[in-house]
Amino acid sequence: MSATSKFLTIARNAVAEGADLLTNSDVGHIHEKIERDFVTELDLRIQDTMQQRLMTETPTIRFLGEETSGSLFDDRGTGNVWTLDPIDGTSNVIHGLPFCGVSLALVRDGTPIVGVISAPFLGLEYYAEEHGGAFCNESPIRAGKAESLRGAVISLGDYAVGPDSARRNRQRFAITEAIVNRAERVRMFGSAALDLAWVAEGRTDGCVIMSNKQWDVAAGVLIAREGGATVTDSDGSPHSQHSQHTVAANPTIANELVRLIADT
Repeated sequence: MSATSKFLTIARNAVAEGADLLTNSDVGHIHEKIERDFVTELDLRIQDTMQQRLMTETPTIRFLGEETSGSLFDDRGTGNVWTLDPIDGTSNVIHGLPFCGVSLALVRDGTPIVGVISAPFLGLEYYAEEHGGAFCNESPIRAGKAESLRGAVISLGDYAVGPDSARRNRQRFAITEAIVNRAERVRMFGSAALDLAWVAEGRTDGCVIMSNKQWDVAAGVLIAREGGATVTDSDGSPHSQHSQHTVAANPTIANELVRLIADT
């Protein structure tokens, strides 16, 4: 077993434990972090449980969770870092919607090399290791084959909340209008991890996420790439931890989607 495969096994086991907590525990107290952005006791419990497990099994690897304060990678982007979103789609969980999951990536020198996403209410587990392909529930997955946006389903990341959300949403509204007028259908699932996994699997043909928080996207970016999708910033440049936004699509429509965003 390669070192990367060993890390993938560790990640899948850790995510399975987190997913079990997600499906079998109450959310507990709900706290508003910023305006309309919430964290629950369950978020914290899953993160703490998974962090302790990962620190025990891989004590030399740093850890960053969504609910951890501090700067990602100490702003250096070097070395190995476990990057976790304990519940991607917290608002969905609070309201009883099944579009949510546990998302964990191992990021090396700023690039995800292992990614696991579990959507336990849907019975789905997605995972990938660098250069090893992408899988769902043990079966290989590939990005879809829509030949143009006219025949494509595109998902959008959440609209902005918190300070200055009205200004930040103006760009999102413009992009939404442009895609609505070009694509077959537009969807908003409320989970960046699932947005990317479903592009990798071909359930959707592309996604546009106007943010790049690594705990949200690192696992999904790797899974999308390994599934054959093109993943870029909104200007078409290769996606990295320093990108402003996250856009993934099957290769046939990727340029068309990026051009549409650039023209809004």
